[in-house]
Amino acid sequence: MDTIFLLRKNECITLFSDLQEISSKEESEVGDYFETEFEKERLEFLSDQITCNKETAVWAAKVLYHSAQLYLIRENTTKSIPTLIPLFKGRRDVPSILSADLSLRFLPQIIIALNDVDPEDELIKILEDILSVFHYSGIGYDFDFDPEKINWEEELKDKTYRKLYLERIVHKKDYKLAEIPFINKLLIAEFGLHKDAFWRELKIITE
Repeated sequence: MDTIFLLRKNECITLFSDLQEISSKEESEVGDYFETEFEKERLEFLSDQITCNKETAVWAAKVLYHSAQLYLIRENTTKSIPTLIPLFKGRRDVPSILSADLSLRFLPQIIIALNDVDPEDELIKILEDILSVFHYSGIGYDFDFDPEKINWEEELKDKTYRKLYLERIVHKKDYKLAEIPFINKLLIAEFGLHKDAFWRELKIITE
């Protein structure tokens, strides 16, 4: 619990000399903590229609926590990775995407650190596959994600999620996403007459 709190507040994490499992009691505490954090962030995007998916928030927290541990502790861990970094088995919708993002937004930093140590590390591919599913958390991170495979009109149909997605693209200056015709059109419309003030270098894409 303290480890997750430190990561959220100070972007640092406590690591141990051996792999630590998360107990059921800790999972419950983490779920409650992220529910509270979600409510704080929800005040910023002003939607009472989106609620925290605690199960997804806990799953994402475990992925991040164990990924950070595996960065330093790799001896005899190959067989443990599927248990420590389980696949997402829930429903992917806006509440689950935003709930997972409470932790997964920090995942690119872990992947970059892993890549610096060993670019061939199998864990990198596993984590990037997770970010391919939860790509909102991967905005700004350059990895093997093909945005052309996404039906963006369907993906961004929720107004709140669309607003958050566009804001993060601008904040991270993610050109790869910003130059997708559908997203580019949305961004240019949002910028209006003030495009240069928001993002002077961004091209206006015409299909």
